[in-house]
Amino acid sequence: MTWFENLGPVIQTLIATIFTWGVTALGALVVCFFKEMNRKVLDTILGFSAGVMIAASFWSLLAPSLELSYELGYIEWILPAFGFIAGGMFVLLSDRFLDKVLSKRNSRNMERPKRAKNAESLKRSILLISAITIHNIPEGMAIGVAFGGIASGVPGMTLIGAIMLALGIGIQNFPEGAAVSLPLRSEGYSRFKSFMIGQASAMVEPISAVIGAVLVMYIRSVLPFLLAFAAGAMIIVAARELLPESVKKHKNLSTLGLVAGFVIMMILDVTLG
Repeated sequence: MTWFENLGPVIQTLIATIFTWGVTALGALVVCFFKEMNRKVLDTILGFSAGVMIAASFWSLLAPSLELSYELGYIEWILPAFGFIAGGMFVLLSDRFLDKVLSKRNSRNMERPKRAKNAESLKRSILLISAITIHNIPEGMAIGVAFGGIASGVPGMTLIGAIMLALGIGIQNFPEGAAVSLPLRSEGYSRFKSFMIGQASAMVEPISAVIGAVLVMYIRSVLPFLLAFAAGAMIIVAARELLPESVKKHKNLSTLGLVAGFVIMMILDVTLG
């Protein structure tokens, strides 16, 4: 761990997001061995990841945002509140944009019934890849903000908290990789192509993470906003994407996973931080 502590925040961020990208690739690799994931395992993983992300959003992002806002002499809640709302709206508007793309493609398919089947298949593939890729952007930024905030001396931000945040995001990236590659395989893509597209869906995480880390290190005055932005985006991803999907068939397993993820993240962040 000492060697990692001695690295610069940008390098730490890059290593952390290469890990999350690698876990996505492992998830996408499932397409080479299985036709689908065990639903019970998937729902438990999604619930656990949501718990880790919700806990990390508060202890590693939102609480430091409030403390720093006070330290900088601002009204304590203003920048964190607006940042949290902005982060949530970013995810919601991204989803809305994808819904519009979906509606337009449906309209074209109605007008050209002979091409409808192929267009519908292409549409599903593009929509799935786009949805997961877009919501990987705030996840990557959250990791970058967490590591960059430590270097900027943000009160309450710790290395263990940043590492656990990356771990939580990495864990939930595993089913995401499978969620892209498996449907593509069922649409007729080769195993290799399905895997390549699946792992590529997380390529935006290292990019957005490095941008987040650099912004945090050099623009301290807007740090409370950026920290809260990342927290808001993470909470919305957990509430809108992970939890609804995980409770469809195995509500109890998802709930137990959520509690375990939240408690583990809380204990590690508070005791080891």
